Amino acid sequence: MQSPYPSAALDEARRAIAEKLREIRRDAGLTGREVAARAGWLPSKVSRLQSATTPPSDDDIRAWCTACGAEDKIPDLLAANRTADSMYLEWRRVQRSGLRRLQESRIPLYARTKTFRVYSSSVIPGFVQTFEYAAALLGNIARVHGTPEDVQEAAAARVDRSHIIRGGDHRFALLLEESVLRHVVGDVAVMAGQLGYLLSVMALPAVSVGVIPAGRERGMWTVETFTVFDDDRVSVELLTAAITVTAPGEISMYAHAFEEMKSLAVFGAEARGLISAAIDSLD
Repeated sequence: MQSPYPSAALDEARRAIAEKLREIRRDAGLTGREVAARAGWLPSKVSRLQSATTPPSDDDIRAWCTACGAEDKIPDLLAANRTADSMYLEWRRVQRSGLRRLQESRIPLYARTKTFRVYSSSVIPGFVQTFEYAAALLGNIARVHGTPEDVQEAAAARVDRSHIIRGGDHRFALLLEESVLRHVVGDVAVMAGQLGYLLSVMALPAVSVGVIPAGRERGMWTVETFTVFDDDRVSVELLTAAITVTAPGEISMYAHAFEEMKSLAVFGAEARGLISAAIDSLD
């Protein structure tokens, strides 16, 4: 059966909670229908919860454990459930208080990370965005997601946050699909300024920029944009959600995917040539 969850780590966490609920029911000597009757639910809800088809709410966990006489299990299950919730954050919920706060919320993570590995198949990474590009991009995001209109403040916060590429002991390895250079965000002037800035930051000692040429034969398919923070966590960007990956095995998979992408990319003069060609193509 296909998982209803977009991350293997999240799927594993949800299934572990479902299995624990099943074990609690069995230890109590109850059938699913009996748990449903005691909790005041339809039997189908019990089936969905213990098959991980539907994630439980905190109230569901309390009701399940109470029905099974296992109130002592509630604190650990609630903690596990909230950890799983943190792996998958709806953009609309995260952005509800405004895009500026979303930008600022990541400052502590950025400050403690030493090595950033970014693969982007969609847009210029935030670390190397100009204010104009960031404002145009965040304006599109605000429009699509219906978030509070604080685009100018959010763009300023993003650019301010990106100053870490110029100081400290951080290292940045960025890989871009060539299509990212050709996708115009804002207008031609904004895009030309962004690509020109990208050329300039390539000279920074802490920044490495690789471009994967379009049409190159490849053994690794284009995947969603992701950032690896040291070897501790991965942030994956989807249209409707941000997935945080913390399982070591899955972090290793993303690190391996980054190396696969890196083997396809060109650097130095070749990368600058592709960026310059993208600038020349702007009318």
